[in-house]
Amino acid sequence: MRTPIRLGAAFALLTALVMPVTAVQAAECGTANAALNAPATASSVETGSPFTAASAVDGNAGTRWSSAFSDPQWLRVDLGASREVCGATLQWEAAYATAFQLQVSADGSTWTTVHQTTTGAGGTQNITFTGTGRYVRVYTTARATQYGVSLWEFAVRTGTTGGNPPGEQLLSYNKPASASSFQDDGACPGCTPAKALDFNPATRWATNATTGWVDPGWISVDLGATAQVSKVVLQWDPAFATGFQIQTSTDNTSWTTIHTVTNGTGFKQTFTVSGTGRYVRVNLTKRSGQYGYSLWEFQVYGTGGSPTPPPAQAPDPGNPLRLVWSDEFNTPAGTRPDAAKWRPEIGTGQNAELQYYTDNRNAFTDGAGNMVLEARREVTPGSACPVDPVSGSGTCQYTSARLITEGKASWTYGRIEANVKVSGTKGLWPAFWMLGNDIFKGTPWPASGEIDIMEHLGREPNTAYQTIHGPAYFGGGGIGQVRDIGQDYANAFHLFRVDWNSKGMVFSIDNVTVLTIDKATVEATRGPWVFDKPFFILLNNAVGGDWPGPPDATTVFPQRMLVDYVRVYQ
Repeated sequence: MRTPIRLGAAFALLTALVMPVTAVQAAECGTANAALNAPATASSVETGSPFTAASAVDGNAGTRWSSAFSDPQWLRVDLGASREVCGATLQWEAAYATAFQLQVSADGSTWTTVHQTTTGAGGTQNITFTGTGRYVRVYTTARATQYGVSLWEFAVRTGTTGGNPPGEQLLSYNKPASASSFQDDGACPGCTPAKALDFNPATRWATNATTGWVDPGWISVDLGATAQVSKVVLQWDPAFATGFQIQTSTDNTSWTTIHTVTNGTGFKQTFTVSGTGRYVRVNLTKRSGQYGYSLWEFQVYGTGGSPTPPPAQAPDPGNPLRLVWSDEFNTPAGTRPDAAKWRPEIGTGQNAELQYYTDNRNAFTDGAGNMVLEARREVTPGSACPVDPVSGSGTCQYTSARLITEGKASWTYGRIEANVKVSGTKGLWPAFWMLGNDIFKGTPWPASGEIDIMEHLGREPNTAYQTIHGPAYFGGGGIGQVRDIGQDYANAFHLFRVDWNSKGMVFSIDNVTVLTIDKATVEATRGPWVFDKPFFILLNNAVGGDWPGPPDATTVFPQRMLVDYVRVYQ
């Protein structure tokens, strides 16, 4: 078997990108990016380029700000109100600054330096500090190259305690809820107001399609007793409100407005408020489109009330990581998958795939330390296929294998990796991936969540895909990246990995980082994050499907996907 790679490198990268550096700061500093899509200005923009200031605060690591070719330069972001600022992340392009200051200001004119360096090394720099201001800027005084200075992203972290009462907690979890209407049909079954208060980002409340796609609308919660409300969090579905008020009441009849929004942006919005009441309502006055209103989450924080504690969040993986589960496949040739670790998923599969997954007839070890998932063209179509309970068909042209750990083992967070030699040629679709356990407990895909650690298309031999799918980003809209290695992945084994914690994920192939995903950025730009729960592992070698297309005359059978090992560290 191959020697395990050194632990900690990719997981350390994830920690550096999305977590504060010190334990003291971690207890006080928030994780959301306060600069995301905030108004940004700069001292200059590279002549004739599209690299504007806004490109450094758009949450897209593929766009950037670039300055004129001179010193000094600066990039400034307006947080909209005075905030307690505790950290910043700078993702430099190759044209970085060796000397710069981070500064805060109340008015955008008079600046206080909260961090400075003359030995900047570029790359991704996660910096912690303390300061207060409405404006934050990076002020550069020395360039590393003959060009200007350029940032892919400039993220700003703010304190979680800024002005909120001591002892603030979630007050709304599973409390009685009511709404102007709710949807219960094929498009959104059982989308009651309670679904916005269940602390489950995979379920939502929506207004009724028949009577509720009008203005105004509302959703309210009974906190059980009088409370001092300090914060409200709204995670919107695409059917969001551009105009609304947050209101409190002592009797559920007379309402006091404690916050008004006239330019709502959807996605995740967090509001610091101050109000007293037993009831809290979001009074919705203007829709963003032709549909109604819909919220994945409506959370009320403060003191008092009669709170029910929400489910505890799983702890992040330890440091150093330790191996908690593995299958090395070191068994004699022909051994079927270990029934204590894997079960075969039998049937035709999804996505217009052409194979029939058998009961381990296509999964066996090769005696050289590998599990084989073999895709075959059947000489006598139908001979290896019992009647499929889903399709009712008893014939198939291809057979293959799909193994899952569901019911055997699942994990929340960790390093999950496999060393795989993929199958090849047109029409083959090998994959190493994960699904949320709740897909077998009534949560449909994509709300259940999907983590694709490796997908390979035989028609694209040199590329492999790493992607996540959730309720508002799935299929072709999933969040992912591709790595082209310039040669066929099927020629050799490759190490596919995800490092995953409560702040996000880092995907890598052969120890090269391919994709970094920040939870707070996803919530603020794409939709709810459904990856703070147990997921199980899947291995499969599909034939055909709506993405890879069918085999053709060039396709060679049988095709073997070889798995050297699968390992989970926490």
